[in-house]
Amino acid sequence: MELITKINGSINGFVWGAVGLVLLIGTGILMTCVTKVFQISRLGHWWKETIGSIFKKDVISHTKEKGTISPFQALCTALAATVGTGNIAGVAAAIATGGAGAVFWMWVAAFFGMMTNFSENVLGIFYRRKNVNGEWSGGAMYYLRDGLGSKKHCKWIGSVLAVLFCLFTMLASFGIGSMGQVNKIVANIAVAFDVSALSSIEVFGGISLYNLIIGAAIMLLTALITLGGLKRIASVAEKIVPFMVVLFVLGSLVIIGIHYQSILPAFKAIFVNAFAPESFVKSAGGGLLGYAVATAITQGFKRGVFSNEAGLGSSVMVHSNSNVKEPVKQGMWGIFEVFADTMIVCTMTALVVLTTGGLEGGVFNVKTGEIAQGLTDATLVGGAFNSVFSWGDIGQKFIAIAMFLFAFTTVLGWSHYGSKAWEYLFGAKTTVIFRIIHVCTVIFGAVLTSTLAWDISDTFNGLMMFPNLIAVVALSPLVAKITKNYIDRKLRGKDVSPLLSYDPAIQAEMEKPED
Repeated sequence: MELITKINGSINGFVWGAVGLVLLIGTGILMTCVTKVFQISRLGHWWKETIGSIFKKDVISHTKEKGTISPFQALCTALAATVGTGNIAGVAAAIATGGAGAVFWMWVAAFFGMMTNFSENVLGIFYRRKNVNGEWSGGAMYYLRDGLGSKKHCKWIGSVLAVLFCLFTMLASFGIGSMGQVNKIVANIAVAFDVSALSSIEVFGGISLYNLIIGAAIMLLTALITLGGLKRIASVAEKIVPFMVVLFVLGSLVIIGIHYQSILPAFKAIFVNAFAPESFVKSAGGGLLGYAVATAITQGFKRGVFSNEAGLGSSVMVHSNSNVKEPVKQGMWGIFEVFADTMIVCTMTALVVLTTGGLEGGVFNVKTGEIAQGLTDATLVGGAFNSVFSWGDIGQKFIAIAMFLFAFTTVLGWSHYGSKAWEYLFGAKTTVIFRIIHVCTVIFGAVLTSTLAWDISDTFNGLMMFPNLIAVVALSPLVAKITKNYIDRKLRGKDVSPLLSYDPAIQAEMEKPED
């Protein structure tokens, strides 16, 4: 464990250092510019085409086409993978480490990340193709190989980066998509629903029998769903995700409403601490201010990406299975995905933590940077809910259940991502092997320490980010061209040929009028 921690720390320090963060935010800024600030300039349009179309038949109706899902199912499956522990424990960890100001930098990362996610999904749809099973396959590995690889002298670079992306994706599916999520599930359930007869029995290394039993139960549930393939995962996701998001937001609004007097001070703390974290200024007399601001920025960006995954190229692999024809249409669902994940759910979590009990002595003290006694970053939000819903520890139990739903659906979504990476490397007929391996890794989340599980997830996320963002930057002119083509046709009424696929055969098929 010590060796793993040391090696991971070295890699983590590099991928989440200056180079990684500049590449991440720089790509978002670039794509915002080349699309002419699409997330703002076309706000009404993308809102109408996403959440505003939620009751349209072509958006929510299930398709009988093999391996194909509706746009709403694609969104729910993508949100299943993104709305996870990062939205609860991740936000709490960002605030605990980087102060209230980390939330501001999460918003910044999300604002630009909207267009990174948009661009990824536009490229994903444009470069997707059917596999040997007749199912759509898309993702960063395909636009790396066929997009970046089509440029002069870049064929081998695109191919190598595509393979590396797949390897990193599979590793990430074991970290962010399995061990990291399960670790938080177990930590919260073990505290909220303690069974002393089981938790008092130590199996090995401080791990209780109760933790192992919870891990085994989650492993069984994962197997029952993921081994059934994408359609079963999407079917479960579209039922659980809307329910869990609405329930958590409503619960958060109750907490925030009760502490309404702390809402404006909380927002003030977020903006002020983004540039001058109070706890550092008070303890070090301003001597460590630069370090404190850097910590707030790093934590905000890292936890933001951990939460919404914009820049990783992960959700592209499920968005590419949508039955839409227009790359930009699915790209707009990518914008909404980041908005819902970070601007709504993460903000709710942050306000719950910051308003509960005030800013100087609640579950988290903004001025000293201290967490209330008996709580950790993993249980901070549960403690905040428990301070209001204290009867029978119902608040903590509510968060434990929410954490289970958020994290478990993330495990399901990442099983699909990993299987698509495996498919690219080893063929579509062998993906069941990956799903079995992924199921087996679930149990490790129950025995790893919280810090190590979290750090490993951060590292694998960062490794995925590099090849994906290189492709997005290289293909940014194409994204701009496809976006302009869509706007000209759909919003300006120009008679121009659509840009739907890199493959002439798929382009011709997509242009056929529907029956």
